[in-house]
Amino acid sequence: MQAIEWQYESRPVSYEEAVAAMERRVAAVAAGETAELVWLLEHPALYTAGTSAKESDLLDPARLPVFKTGRGGQYTYHGPGQRIAYVMLDLKRRAADGVPDLRAYVQSLEGWIIAVLAALGVEGFTRDGRIGVWVDTQAGEQKIAAIGIRVRRGVSYHGIALNICPDLAHYRGIIPCGISEHGVTSLEALGIACTMAEVDKLMHQHFPYA
Repeated sequence: MQAIEWQYESRPVSYEEAVAAMERRVAAVAAGETAELVWLLEHPALYTAGTSAKESDLLDPARLPVFKTGRGGQYTYHGPGQRIAYVMLDLKRRAADGVPDLRAYVQSLEGWIIAVLAALGVEGFTRDGRIGVWVDTQAGEQKIAAIGIRVRRGVSYHGIALNICPDLAHYRGIIPCGISEHGVTSLEALGIACTMAEVDKLMHQHFPYA
């Protein structure tokens, strides 16, 4: 298996462009034509609706563009100051029996972000029934990283969104991931000053796959 490729974007990538590029790459990875990929980027401000999204969770439809997507999960926000990691791994080839364990894969992504946060002095954790990574704040438990994946022909795509310094006000336009009783936060809101490049370096260092 070829070494995993890492690609970094310095400009915001439109959601349509990103999905089209992921689908092409997934097909090539599944065919054994190219290496697996971790793609780190930002999107312009937008909402995405996963396969379990409820229309009632879109509180302000006029606030930002909304894109329906094939990833799992519900509504989430993407925008500048948020690091998106689209992870395209051949889970079928990596599985000993050729059958991907999607629960274990999601847990590995959560563990990845928890390790990155720990390197920044932040304690992240998971909660049963709430996919993603959470932190304790004065306002209670709040989400700092969302996870939504899809698998096609045994290859994963979509991935995680880690809040570094996004405009958290945009979350008011949705009920993020269908959870209204807990808020959303960011590294900036926690008082952690770090650059996107610093986060990228930590994400590479702590990636759980080789």
